[in-house]
Amino acid sequence: MPKQMPTIFFGHGNPMNALEQNAYTQGWGAIGSRIPRPKAVLAVSAHWYVSGTAVTAMAAPRTIHDFGGFPPELYEIRYPAPGDPGLARRVQSLLAPVSVRLDERWGLDHGTWSVLCHVFPDASVPVVQLSIDATQPAVFHYELGKRLAPLRDEGILIISSGNLVHNLHTYSWGRQPVKPFDWALRFEQRVRELLVGAEVDPLINYEALDRDAMLAAPSPDHYLPLLYVIAPRREGEGVTFLVEGIDGGSVSMLTVQIG
Repeated sequence: MPKQMPTIFFGHGNPMNALEQNAYTQGWGAIGSRIPRPKAVLAVSAHWYVSGTAVTAMAAPRTIHDFGGFPPELYEIRYPAPGDPGLARRVQSLLAPVSVRLDERWGLDHGTWSVLCHVFPDASVPVVQLSIDATQPAVFHYELGKRLAPLRDEGILIISSGNLVHNLHTYSWGRQPVKPFDWALRFEQRVRELLVGAEVDPLINYEALDRDAMLAAPSPDHYLPLLYVIAPRREGEGVTFLVEGIDGGSVSMLTVQIG
C-alpha cells in the first residue's frame, strides 16, 4: 500500500526561476529528493484560473509558455512529463456532483512546470492539472480540496502553486534585492500563524483578515491554490515551511508542506 503523501503549496514567483539556480529552486529540488516518489502529481496552478472546473486528461500534456517579455531561452523549455487520463477520471469522480470537464487542450502552465522542473527534473512523474473556477468563492475551493483527500493514500502528490503575497503593481523588477514591504511581511506572518494553529476559517475568509490582505492578495488567483493543500489536512498533521523569502518586495516565495 502506498505511503500517505504530503500536500505542498509552492510560492512559484518569477517564471525565470525555471532557469535559475537560487535559494528557492534549490529548496524545491531538495523537496523532490526527500519526499516519497509519487505515482503521479495533481497540480492546482494560479495560472489556470477560468470559468468552470476542468482537469487535464491527455496522455502527453504540452508545456504552456503563458507569459511575455522574457528571454528566448525561457520559451525553449519543455517539461515533457506524461499525463494520466486515469487520474483525471478519478479526480472527476471524487469531485462529483461538481461538474468537472475532462480537458484535452490546456496542458502544464508555468505555475506547474517552473516548479516541477526542479522538483522532478527528469519529468518522469505523470502530472495532471486541475483548474481553479474563477466564478466560485473561496469556500468552494476548500471543499473541493477536502474531496481530494483520498488521493493522498493512493500515492498521489497534491501540489498547488501560487503566492501567498502577490502584488505585481508594487513588485521591483530590478536585479538588486529590495526590502519587503511591511504589509507583505505582516500578511505572510499572519497566514503562517494560522497554518500552524490549523485555524481554517480565517484562511478561507482571508479577505477579512485585515487591511494588509487587499495589498497582499489584490486578486484571488495566487492565494486560492493554498486552500487545495490545506483542505486535505488530517487532524494532528504538522506544517513545515520549506522555502522562505519575499521576492521583489511584494511576492512571497513561501513553500508550505502539510504532513
